[in-house]
Amino acid sequence: MQKFNELIAELKKLTANMYQKDFLLTWEKSEEELRQIVGVAEALRELRDNNISTKVFDSGLAISLFRDNSTRTRFSYTSAANLLGLAVQDLDEGKSQISHGETVRETANMISFMSEMIGIRDDMYLGAGNKYMKEVGEALEDGFAQKVLPQRPGVVNLQCDIDHPSQSLADLTYLKEKFGSLENLKGKKIAMTWAYSPSYGKPLSVPQGIIGLMTRFGMDVHLAHPEGYDLIPEVMDIAKENAKKSDGKFTVSNSMEEAFKDADIIYPKSWAPYWVMEKRTELLKNNDHEGLKNLEQQALTQNKEHMNWETNDQKLALTKDGEALYMHPLPADISGLSCENGEVTNKIFDKYRIDTYKEAGWKPYIIASMMFTNKFENPAEVLEELQKRGEKRKMF
Repeated sequence: MQKFNELIAELKKLTANMYQKDFLLTWEKSEEELRQIVGVAEALRELRDNNISTKVFDSGLAISLFRDNSTRTRFSYTSAANLLGLAVQDLDEGKSQISHGETVRETANMISFMSEMIGIRDDMYLGAGNKYMKEVGEALEDGFAQKVLPQRPGVVNLQCDIDHPSQSLADLTYLKEKFGSLENLKGKKIAMTWAYSPSYGKPLSVPQGIIGLMTRFGMDVHLAHPEGYDLIPEVMDIAKENAKKSDGKFTVSNSMEEAFKDADIIYPKSWAPYWVMEKRTELLKNNDHEGLKNLEQQALTQNKEHMNWETNDQKLALTKDGEALYMHPLPADISGLSCENGEVTNKIFDKYRIDTYKEAGWKPYIIASMMFTNKFENPAEVLEELQKRGEKRKMF
């Protein structure tokens, strides 16, 4: 347990305090708070790997609300809740009174009588996902203040229209593991680039999450995309300011090759043009199915103009020693496997396939850490008590 003890020692040095605070956007948190999330995630993993139970709840619910399809994040949230001893209840809006006009204020309180956490994925509507999460939080504050709720459940952003914090923090933890420390990431070049996809409507939150977080740790972040595939301007400004404060770099170009040149890490990922997401939000709200079909064809036609934005041998050769670490939140559009032409060739994806699985493997621990730090004022002390208790996770 040497690594565990080292992690606890580092956590005790931090002045971070996320007790009873929601986790919505990484750039709303201090660097110490982000370090705490990473450190607690690593400590929880150490305990589980050493067959020590991390159950800190005897009962209680973790509510999940997914307004978009999900595999990794959905199962990561369930795994995280189970790791801490919480049962998961999915809120299916189609089977609830929400479909009959129930307000956010009422729903938030009615699901929270014995709930500890609420995890929300709401990335479909540009300008609405983060706003909705804040509205849920305000309703919970009111319910707790009015003594309707015995406790105020924490809210965790499982992906919104602006950020995907569980993904970007899992990526950061994975990079820490790969490069040895967060300090070792300083100066490392990461290419966050658009990549071709034969589908449309992919959220902006992954690239925004990466540029918003990696610039916090002094990395050389190069964002590249074709003209017309811009991200939310406010997030771009945040990335620029972060880079200045951390002595890092933030570069924007319209060249995948330029971004890949001498990169230590490449992160080629498709996303929809900003204007497409704005129009899509309007059409979804109006339930305009015909308009959505027409928009999809427009977007796919625009995508096809940039089919050369694919990670292949020639582009990988441009990276540092031709061996940059390939990252992806999954599922990737794999040329010759899952689609005819996509984000990455089958050869390169297969080379890094296990790495991407390991990258994804940090997400349950990051989400568990978000829950843990919300519920315990002194997470390092609670982790120490779990280690001292030494209750076996597997009995035999």
